[in-house]
Amino acid sequence: MDNLLKETAERAGRYLDGVNDRSVFPSPEAIDRLAQLDEPLPQAPTDPHTVLALLDEMGSPATVAATGGRYFGFVVGGALPATVAANWLAGAWDQNGGLYTMSPAAATIEKIALRWLLDVLGLPPAAGGGFVTGATMANFTGLAAARHALLQKQGWHVERQGLFGAPPLTVVVGDEVHVSILKALSLLGLGYQRVIRVPVDDQGRMRAEALPQLDESTIVCIQAGNVNTGAFDPAAEICAAARETGAWVHVDGAFGLWAAAAPARTHLAEGVSQADSWATDGHKWLNVPYDSGLVFCRHPHHLQAAMSTTAAAYLAQGDEREPYDYTPEFSRRARGLEIWAALRSLGRSGLAEMIERTCRHAARFAEGLRAAGYQVLNQVELNQVLVSFGDAETTRRIIAAVQSEGTCWCGGTVWQGHTAMRISVSSWATTEADVERSLEAILGVAMEQRR
Repeated sequence: MDNLLKETAERAGRYLDGVNDRSVFPSPEAIDRLAQLDEPLPQAPTDPHTVLALLDEMGSPATVAATGGRYFGFVVGGALPATVAANWLAGAWDQNGGLYTMSPAAATIEKIALRWLLDVLGLPPAAGGGFVTGATMANFTGLAAARHALLQKQGWHVERQGLFGAPPLTVVVGDEVHVSILKALSLLGLGYQRVIRVPVDDQGRMRAEALPQLDESTIVCIQAGNVNTGAFDPAAEICAAARETGAWVHVDGAFGLWAAAAPARTHLAEGVSQADSWATDGHKWLNVPYDSGLVFCRHPHHLQAAMSTTAAAYLAQGDEREPYDYTPEFSRRARGLEIWAALRSLGRSGLAEMIERTCRHAARFAEGLRAAGYQVLNQVELNQVLVSFGDAETTRRIIAAVQSEGTCWCGGTVWQGHTAMRISVSSWATTEADVERSLEAILGVAMEQRR
């Protein structure tokens, strides 16, 4: 085992050392070589060193270099050094993070990380939280707490009685609601076509004055960070309206919630802390490895009631916080270790600086693209840039050519009728040199394609 782990470290080190010297997206040849792994299940055991070599030699060249400094395709971060190390150690520990008695270390570290998260994100210190897989499951969990709380007010215990015959709930979303909210609603039996959609402004922000009549049977889902523009819904106005009527406000803050940790950006998240539940990702702007979603709830008992169940006799519980009371899973990996490692290594100032730095990088992309005569469609206040290179066909052709060229990887989108390239800057590893190199490549490809 000792030699195997040393070899793993060497191979991983070589991968990380070379990640910025390769095409961000794998070559067709590297992808084709993956077919060599597609073989019948061996009849006999294979030496672990051979297994590792196959994974590295066939798998590594076919990966997307998202952990490098020039991946801007989706809102995903890299993996901070301390979090990679913590991830390896967590694998060696092989802890079940669901129950305190199965891992006092994992449960205690997650409890500490939760307290730090509430602090740095400016959320109520008495809020509860859970460590889940990603934003979809975080939204699911937060909305389950909302469903429990609103139906409980009406004398209905949804966890016991189900939804058959339950009082109806109304769900209000912005017209640019993220698909993860819609998926969560479908999983919860609330339906994604039953929602009331509220018009948005020219940045995708929900128009508070267009809210429908709210009441104590209403869940309002707002965004902290539009996936295209980075814009924030007017949380303060919406939360105030909800408070007056007893409605529940849930915040989809998959990446934008982290703006609250950077003093220069906290104004964007004004009023977000007045909501009832929040969802975010650690593998986005906190830059921890997959999988790492986070859910928070102002009143922990609503989250616990929605997620916990009558314990089986063999699931011994004591006086400590039981992690599985706040998440859909019973058994799960100790995913809070990487969160703790990220926060402990960065500290408050390091986290703020990382967020602010990536926002500056996004602003530089926008500046360079505008200077070259291309249209930046959004107000670049966060880490998102939308750029049009002319008509839809030209823009799509340039996006494909940039992806093929390999210097960087940017995705495409259609937003408010415009076909655009979307540049998302979320990685701690992105440097000014990466931005300038990528900007030069994008402008070069655009000039060639337009010719």
